[in-house]
Amino acid sequence: MRVKLLFVIISTLSLFLAVVLLSPSTPVWKPSHSLNSPNSSKSDIWSVTRIVEWRPCNWWLQSHLTPLPAKSNGYIRVDCYGGLNQMRRDFCDGVGIARLLNATLVLPKFEVAAYWNESSGFADVFDVNYFIKRMNGFVKVVRELPPEISSKEPHRVDCSKRKGQFDYIESVLPSLLKYHYISITPAMSQRRDRYPHYAKAALCQACYSALRLTKSLEKKATELLEAIPKPFLSLHLRFEPDMVAYSQCQYSGLSPTSMKAIEAARGDDRKPWTGEAARIWRNRGKCPLTSNETAFILQALSIPTNTNIYLAAGDGLMEFEGLTSTFTNIFTKSALLSSEDFKSMHGNTKAALDYYISINSDSYVATYFGNMDKMVAAMRAFKGLYKTLFLSRRAFAEFTSKGLEGKQLMQALRKAHNDDFTMGRGSALPDCFCEFKL
Repeated sequence: MRVKLLFVIISTLSLFLAVVLLSPSTPVWKPSHSLNSPNSSKSDIWSVTRIVEWRPCNWWLQSHLTPLPAKSNGYIRVDCYGGLNQMRRDFCDGVGIARLLNATLVLPKFEVAAYWNESSGFADVFDVNYFIKRMNGFVKVVRELPPEISSKEPHRVDCSKRKGQFDYIESVLPSLLKYHYISITPAMSQRRDRYPHYAKAALCQACYSALRLTKSLEKKATELLEAIPKPFLSLHLRFEPDMVAYSQCQYSGLSPTSMKAIEAARGDDRKPWTGEAARIWRNRGKCPLTSNETAFILQALSIPTNTNIYLAAGDGLMEFEGLTSTFTNIFTKSALLSSEDFKSMHGNTKAALDYYISINSDSYVATYFGNMDKMVAAMRAFKGLYKTLFLSRRAFAEFTSKGLEGKQLMQALRKAHNDDFTMGRGSALPDCFCEFKL
């Protein structure tokens, strides 16, 4: 009888082990609740001691302003395209160029783009009176052009190949002197480090001290901020169809709905990389993180799964469940605002709210390094808020390509992000900020 009982026990254990060993493994990017629970004793990423911080440079905040010349060389209008933060960046650059060329700045033109579902202009988002007041002494700004010029369209000047002080002075200034009223869109590749301090100071002042939301929009943003439980982390998650299509990356395991949306956004000229080229592209950090991958990395950084998270994301975010299945306290604009308020908002208004919440959050994490992320990180540094981190797509791709998974992958990701946070990598724009060793 004992032998028979022993045989049954051994057979049961053998069957159990066979089931465990032969079961398919969990994908490496899928978060595991057991690996890092809210009660984990390990300190989160924000407890890491920093060695370097970015702070506003003294030459900008504490230096005496170079007096503006008595006579202006003409008027410059900055034409801005794209999403709100791209337009904000271009406008800030345009302010620096206007000061460099001793021009009077006209309020910018925010181009209406069907792609961004947008129709709001500069004055719909930013407080014009406040901007003009704050820019006093840095650059001349006018609301309206004089009658002899207001009836004319500005002469369009191509700035796509301008990279610095002498390019603008040699190539753009002659047009300004000839036509007296020009429009420009600053080049993305321009070298602001070549500007004299007075031009850089005008750029910095515009970007970080002079652009304030309109009173009505700031009121709405304040109400939204008050509705979010404290403390909270603002997460800028980018995994929309157009973002994935633009990246030319391939993903497996996505839902049929997501795959269909990505294919529709790809068109004929955004086909994904394949084979070895796809592997190299991904390992260079070119592929947006999915919600699952984001949740996994947050757990690796010991961010508790009960953390209050405000999701700063655009419309069309895919695979959202990959985050909410692990982090349960997620808050969105659409849930916190009234249905009427949310539906009446344009893209710029929504982006402005996300920006306001993110620069005032207790901590900020971004899965990409786009225009909004750069602006938010710099403004947080300006405000003395240093719990800011960009998740490393390159580190995640490299570690997973080497076969790391589970706790081993988490440990590698934690070390990579610890190093980034310690050294303050990517936490501010160098044009207006200087490194301070702690």
